[in-house]
Amino acid sequence: MTRPTGPWLLSGRNGPTGVRQPPHDPGGPLPAAVLFDRDGTLVADVPYNGDPSRVALMPGAREAVDAVRAAGIPVGVVTNQSGVARGLLTPRQVEDVRLRVEELLGPFDVWAVCPHGPGEGCGCRKPAPGLVLAACRRLAVPPGRTVVIGDIGADVEAARAAGARGILVPTTATRLEETAGADTTAADLLAAVRLVLDPAPAAAPAGQPRRNPGTATGEWRSSPAGPAGAPRRHPAAPAAAPRGHPPCHGGAAMTPSVPAAACPGLSSSVSTAPETCSWPGPPCGRSRPGRRTPRCCAGRRAPRRGGCCPGRTTC
Repeated sequence: MTRPTGPWLLSGRNGPTGVRQPPHDPGGPLPAAVLFDRDGTLVADVPYNGDPSRVALMPGAREAVDAVRAAGIPVGVVTNQSGVARGLLTPRQVEDVRLRVEELLGPFDVWAVCPHGPGEGCGCRKPAPGLVLAACRRLAVPPGRTVVIGDIGADVEAARAAGARGILVPTTATRLEETAGADTTAADLLAAVRLVLDPAPAAAPAGQPRRNPGTATGEWRSSPAGPAGAPRRHPAAPAAAPRGHPPCHGGAAMTPSVPAAACPGLSSSVSTAPETCSWPGPPCGRSRPGRRTPRCCAGRRAPRRGGCCPGRTTC
């Protein structure tokens, strides 16, 4: 296979399934397509992997992809594979790994693969928008109704450049500034898919704070645009939380919203529900590099000693 000037566009094992019409959603319009990053999002990030036996799914990947398919939404993969340009991967190896991913997750409607290196100046290597735009063209869907889910800044920057919506699912490879620069983040892949399938705030019983679908607890976590996403790092694994201080927020274990009075400096322009604080709190433990900053407090104040939002009784 000759390396093309643009991205490789590949169909699933069973061929393209065509564009499906999402069912009616009374809470708000569903996206026309969902595109996933491959390494670090759907499967574990093994640098320049050409061995199908080393493909391992990320937690919740099968359930997340199946949920999107069940909603009638086309799914695709957009992935940088610079190992081809570096001479570390052959096109056959890229294809073998793709087939293994589909054995584990089922066929995708489109694969958009960039085989170029970072210095070749192509328009498809993320954070450039080429992969997202090419996948949207193949699926015949508008980028503005497309969601891109990935684990590093380059993924959400590519979505932003294409006019699509990006959702960041941070891992140990995600830099702090990439998390701060993402418009939307989710605690894990399933939480990201819940945002895709339930885009509108749900009504809450009288006297209860409204639910805003921005994290696994239903809280928006938005921030201004940050620096362009950097290429994937190999390896990159910041130090884990100190022993005795495991992360206390994630999935269903995250605690509910607290009154706005508990967070001094609450900005109603950031929170979609003025009566609630959208900060779920940083990981437990003392101040250390990599801890997320509060999103609801206009002054970006540091959390109280112990790592909890002021007014929280649990952490």
